[in-house]
Amino acid sequence: MFLNCHTYFSFRYGTLSPEELFLEAHRHGVHKLVLADINNTSAWIDMQRICLENRDKHHLEVVLGITFCRDGRWLYTGIARSNAGFEELNRFLSGHNNRQEALPDTAPHFSDAYVIYPWHARRPSDLRENEYAGIRYQDLNRLLRSPYAERQDKLVIWQPVVVNSKAGHNVHRLLRAIDQNTLLSKLDNSLGAQRHDCMLPPAQLQQYFARFPQIISNTTSILNQCRFEADFRSNKNKAVFSASRQEDRQLLASLAREGFGRRYPQADSYTQERLARELEVINERDFGSYFLITWDMLQYARHHNYAYVGRGSGANSMVAYCLGITDVDPIELDLYFERFLNPYRASPPDFDIDFSWKDRDAINKYLFDRYGTEHTALLGTQITFQGKSILRELCKVFGLPKAEIDAIVEQPHAYANRDEITRLIFKYAARMMQLPNNLSIHAGGVVITDQPIYAYTATDLPPKGFPTTHFEMHAAEDVGIYKFDILSQRGLGHIKDSAELVARNQHIKVDTGRFRAFKKDEKIKDLLRRGKTMGCFYVESPAMRMLLGKLQCEDYLTLVAASSIIRPGVARSGMMREYIHRHHHPQDFVAVHPRMEELMRETYGVMVYQEDVLKVAHHFAGLDLGEADVLRRGMSGKFRSRKEFQKVHRKFFENCAARGYSEEITKEVWRQIESFSGYSFSKAHSASYAVESYQSLYLKAHYPLEFMVGVINNFGGFYKTEFYFHEARMDGASVEAPCVNRSHNLTDIEGKTIYMGFIHLKSLEGKVGQRIPQERLAHGPYRSLDDFMQRVPVKLEQLRILIRIGAFRFTGRGKRELLWEAYLYFGKKHKQDPGLRLFETPGLRNYQLPALEHNPQEDAFDELELLGFPLCDPFLLLASPDRGDTRALELRSKLKKQVHILGYLVTIKYTHTKNKKVMHFATFYDPDGQVFDTTHFPQISSRYPFRGKGFYRIKGTVVEDFGYPMVEVSYMEKLPMIAKEEASGQGAPVTFRRGKRPKKAPA
Repeated sequence: MFLNCHTYFSFRYGTLSPEELFLEAHRHGVHKLVLADINNTSAWIDMQRICLENRDKHHLEVVLGITFCRDGRWLYTGIARSNAGFEELNRFLSGHNNRQEALPDTAPHFSDAYVIYPWHARRPSDLRENEYAGIRYQDLNRLLRSPYAERQDKLVIWQPVVVNSKAGHNVHRLLRAIDQNTLLSKLDNSLGAQRHDCMLPPAQLQQYFARFPQIISNTTSILNQCRFEADFRSNKNKAVFSASRQEDRQLLASLAREGFGRRYPQADSYTQERLARELEVINERDFGSYFLITWDMLQYARHHNYAYVGRGSGANSMVAYCLGITDVDPIELDLYFERFLNPYRASPPDFDIDFSWKDRDAINKYLFDRYGTEHTALLGTQITFQGKSILRELCKVFGLPKAEIDAIVEQPHAYANRDEITRLIFKYAARMMQLPNNLSIHAGGVVITDQPIYAYTATDLPPKGFPTTHFEMHAAEDVGIYKFDILSQRGLGHIKDSAELVARNQHIKVDTGRFRAFKKDEKIKDLLRRGKTMGCFYVESPAMRMLLGKLQCEDYLTLVAASSIIRPGVARSGMMREYIHRHHHPQDFVAVHPRMEELMRETYGVMVYQEDVLKVAHHFAGLDLGEADVLRRGMSGKFRSRKEFQKVHRKFFENCAARGYSEEITKEVWRQIESFSGYSFSKAHSASYAVESYQSLYLKAHYPLEFMVGVINNFGGFYKTEFYFHEARMDGASVEAPCVNRSHNLTDIEGKTIYMGFIHLKSLEGKVGQRIPQERLAHGPYRSLDDFMQRVPVKLEQLRILIRIGAFRFTGRGKRELLWEAYLYFGKKHKQDPGLRLFETPGLRNYQLPALEHNPQEDAFDELELLGFPLCDPFLLLASPDRGDTRALELRSKLKKQVHILGYLVTIKYTHTKNKKVMHFATFYDPDGQVFDTTHFPQISSRYPFRGKGFYRIKGTVVEDFGYPMVEVSYMEKLPMIAKEEASGQGAPVTFRRGKRPKKAPA
């Protein structure tokens, strides 16, 4: 009876989750329905899984369809007779999405699907054999006066299911208002569902149509003829890489053994046996094609010199190591292959392959070209309404003014109960949190299926330009489709670019693949011990620098552990601190149980890695590997509510009791497992990150200037660009402002001189920054400002930016004089097109200017405006001559003493105590350019808040944590900078405030 049921994947329309739709069917005794979300197929996998898991509770058969809408109006609904019909519908919707064409008023002829139109939109004579019109019971009184009075054979019952309560209908109306970007009071009700668009008992619905038995019969007949077979068992991925499974197995074995000879030239029997065992499991699970597709993709990457890092649980595999998919040796690190793949694991594993952000699209294009858009798609995801976003949207549809909206969003607790309107806003915001809002793209997932992708989903074409699935990764995993994670990051880009800069600037070819040698490099060890890692991949954040200093880290295994214990799950449980203590005092602890100490001897009995969950569950609690993996995956939160996780949870405690562990010990072990909460890394993941960290560290240790330029040009580090330039200056570089005769669009280096790129000038148009070096390289250096103006098409305001930043300082003339010349040039209103002159023409007429004074500090203010930071020592702009009584390098000698230190703010970390009070950690550098860290406990944070970038006077006590010094702040104030007028000999000090220009900003 129900041919049009919606979930909340009918974005900004539906209100029911798949589980709620199932419960509605159970409550009303409905045993078959059509799931037909609007222009979307996201829900079907979850819906079918829920039906399968709850078959003993209620038998519900779900037929699949799509409701096709345009501009919020229902055009028609397609209902698949079979799996082939679902593919037809998906192809139709995907074609229009991917061509970005509007859906037509009339559906095409579907060979294996029914089409239902609104009954008033089509005459009976216009309907094909497989097409019908849907009529609501509320419209039956008009039926006998319509063309369908004599053609009831073309009518079906139309009872959409959108809501399940009055409150649900209110949510629906709010969603429609958000979608239409209109006030709730002005919402066009024809674009939404009716209050009674809900599920009813079938007998009640049939009673409404009792006078029209043929309509009931037509509806029943369509439902009876439709069936969708949901297969959750078979592997849906590309079955073979070569011509057959047998050839795949032979090729995989050959490649693995060839790589094994390179990686393990002196292999023992254990490594040989493990290789054979892994190949056996891979073949048993039919994952050979997955390995080979990944290997082939990386062959393409190597051929094109695309840097990559293979990480994630795939690095647990020796076969992956031998194929060159990862550079992590699972034997050296005692990695647990079953974390990646085991005979009991029902869900597919995946490799995480990181490419430079510049190269990833080329890799995706290769996969789409090689395997075709019929079988290849990016993995989708659903973006949900979150706290601030839903508050803002609801405030808008209730008609609140912008200033009031901003206040409510920024200070929700102050407005939650202000009046009836705000109470309604917060009430429905709570209900609508986590409702899906729109489709997006997974961070890097690509799926390659054996059957056409349309057998499982329709696709969209987002800005990336590649077809994207409607289902997300957990749904894909449920149905047996596993992803290739093709990820991008800036770290690989800066490593590659740094090596190229070294080759150009120092004529040295750098091999960043010598990982084994890097582990022994004393300069790298020194950087790690001191936490001097700014710019280095994954180890540059203040928290990581502090952790490295506290650990006195100097080796690979300690860095691998640090990469995992820094994660919130381990840190929040208190185990990070415990790990540091045990690292320095390995004999000064007692594990919760001797078996735990034995299992995690390398990490001093502390659970650090995701693999530790498997080890403990399997060896400590006696779960089999499949159950242990369910437990590990359940810690992500996504699967905690599922029956299999709850079952494993019970069995864990039952097995521990049977093994004689006390309840206290069992609960403590479970607490350690639970504290991970999905945030800890697998050991293989941490090890992969550490490999890349070593590559960065090597470049920083031996080629610091080129390395910093590489980091700057990839724009993806933890810190703002200003502080990477500062770091380069501390390493001996001379940093120059952009120059039209030396700079490129990106930053460059010559010897020890770094020339800023034009890209850093905030208001300079990108095409200007690119044209300047292009013209210079084509026709030689610029001889004068006049020469530049005649060769480069540039507007006056763009030229002013270049003059003010000093880009024409090679002329030896002052900025004011150059500005006079520029204004005079544009005042002549030249009509000719700019370009290269065939013959030299006379310059501008000579003129006499009065003496124009210039103070170098004025340049700093120009730089502040145009770059966002000065290129000189910023402390030269500090109004007060006071520099405190302590510098950063003196902190170790002043432990437990009160100090007064001045700092230029680098970054702030906002966090909360266990009592939910706000506190801060901050990083500054002092007048010597040396970095130091501060701690601001809640009382101090509230009394002395940060007031934007700039200088701060800090007073507090020097404390240390495992030998790492920091200042525990007791007083802090923002210090004023000199005004630009004062730099010229006039005016008073001025304070920079967050997001604002100086109070006395220059015109």
